[in-house]
Amino acid sequence: MTILAVALNPSVDVSSDAGRVVSTRKVRTHNQRRHAGGGGVNVARGVAMLGGHPQLLMMCGGETGALLIDALAGTGIDVSTVRTAEPTRLAFMVYEEETGLEYRFVPDGPAVTSEEIEAAMDVVRAFKGDFLVLSGSLPREAPDYTYARMAAVAASAGVKVVLDTSGKALVTTLKQTKVFLVKPSLSELETIAGKKLDERGIAETARLIVEEGWADYVTVTLGRSGALLVGRDISLRLPAIHVPVRSAVGAGDSFLAALVWKLEEGAPIEEAFRFGLAAGAAAALTPGTELCRREDVFAIYEGRFGEPEKEPEALEQ
Repeated sequence: MTILAVALNPSVDVSSDAGRVVSTRKVRTHNQRRHAGGGGVNVARGVAMLGGHPQLLMMCGGETGALLIDALAGTGIDVSTVRTAEPTRLAFMVYEEETGLEYRFVPDGPAVTSEEIEAAMDVVRAFKGDFLVLSGSLPREAPDYTYARMAAVAASAGVKVVLDTSGKALVTTLKQTKVFLVKPSLSELETIAGKKLDERGIAETARLIVEEGWADYVTVTLGRSGALLVGRDISLRLPAIHVPVRSAVGAGDSFLAALVWKLEEGAPIEEAFRFGLAAGAAAALTPGTELCRREDVFAIYEGRFGEPEKEPEALEQ
């Protein structure tokens, strides 16, 4: 069984810490870290960290694209690249130690050509695995229906499509092609509904997506309020798992990676959903742009997180 994660607009993610962020003056940072980033890249990284062997389709270019490829070396991810004429974007995040706030700077990224998009389509057409994960924003100049095309090709080959994007790309894909699972945030769900949503409205809008035939399952991540799973025969709301929060970056991607990996392992959707929630909580434990750690995910999922280490038993004399 195989997972193909698609990253059409990846990034090189640089994160660091600062005592305090102020305007005009130089802000001295420390503890700099660099990771391969972007929705699809993070999903592939998460699956590999959990023990899977994912494939990754990635569009990249320029010197930053080379950095991105180098960052994925040795991860166990089977990477297919489509080279772009314009360079890959570089995103930057600063953690302010004085307040615990994060400042995230995420550029649009490169403009892509129709030829580059078609080269990515060819990789999707050749994929014969189980899950296609369309995650992250579209690059500039990519048509809003790009993910819809990929989803249609994959679905016709019996591949289950998982969608995690935003804006016009999200709405267009749902209305043009049915997917197996879609993971909108609350703000994205409100975009679909065209209004602000309360607790009841969240569940009703998720149910509407299923009843309209746009997706078999909808998962909505709600931060401190937990998460919701809705399908034709299921509606499950789970509370948030409270852990010491170091950074919120990567929680959604970790959630999705763990959920899809668990499904590929043969778990039912309810179990995969619970496992994904544990991974999202585990991601909050790591600083900057790091994702969840495998040992944290399983400790939280199995209810062992925070347990004191047992003293070694005395040997019998």
